[in-house]
Amino acid sequence: MRSELEDLWKRRDEVPLRSAEAVAAVDAAIGLLDTGRARVAELLDGEVVVHEWLKNAILLLYKQASPQPSQFGPFQCADKIPLKSTIDGVQVSPGAVIRRGSYQEPGAVVMPSHIGIGSYVGEGTLVDSWVGIGSCAQIGRNVHLSGGVGLGGMIEPPMAKPVVIEDDAFIGARSMVYSGARVGEGALLGAGALLTDTIPVIDAATGEELSRGEVPPWTVAVPANRPREFAGGTFGLPCLLVIKRLKKGERHDKAKLNDAVRTQPPATLTL
Repeated sequence: MRSELEDLWKRRDEVPLRSAEAVAAVDAAIGLLDTGRARVAELLDGEVVVHEWLKNAILLLYKQASPQPSQFGPFQCADKIPLKSTIDGVQVSPGAVIRRGSYQEPGAVVMPSHIGIGSYVGEGTLVDSWVGIGSCAQIGRNVHLSGGVGLGGMIEPPMAKPVVIEDDAFIGARSMVYSGARVGEGALLGAGALLTDTIPVIDAATGEELSRGEVPPWTVAVPANRPREFAGGTFGLPCLLVIKRLKKGERHDKAKLNDAVRTQPPATLTL
């Protein structure tokens, strides 16, 4: 399948992408993503590895598909990507929009929110209300995505790597993580934080810039700004300030998970 899709992608401007063979190849790849048998990206030896052939399968799907009418509650919709039809072992509240080609491990909890194609949500993760998970974002296990969090996609706009939120992380309300940024294992991101691949992450104890776009594991980082001189004056530019370091496995009080929310749902839910 991989070689077939790689060839299809190379010849995408020469071959009929809506032929039965091309549609079947792309649909099979999307089926792998939809069932969790494959991922667009994953962590291998601490590095984010993107499986380009699966990313390209999603792009080919957008080229092949045309908006199809559907019913969502009382609303009429027209979309290229259909919603998932069956979700096993996942607690889903009314109003959640979960696109086919994304995967949620059993034990995840999804409140009214939007989950894009190619994304992955781990077991025990809470996707709170009005969260937007962009295409191909990778969310680990036992993560808390608070209300209004936005995670950028890798397909639109095009990015080399997806947003990655590692296991046990806590993302505070109304925080925005975009442009392939990464939040390390067990890290807590304060409410209203902005993290992109160009945002400096600074150690409050030393003033040292730790990274751009990556929050270290087992730290507490809050939004801040630092002054910068320009021709027009001095202006504060956004940064993240690491104000606390946690022991590995230690949960900040605000990040402790509520087991009551994560009770095991019935085995299968049909949307």
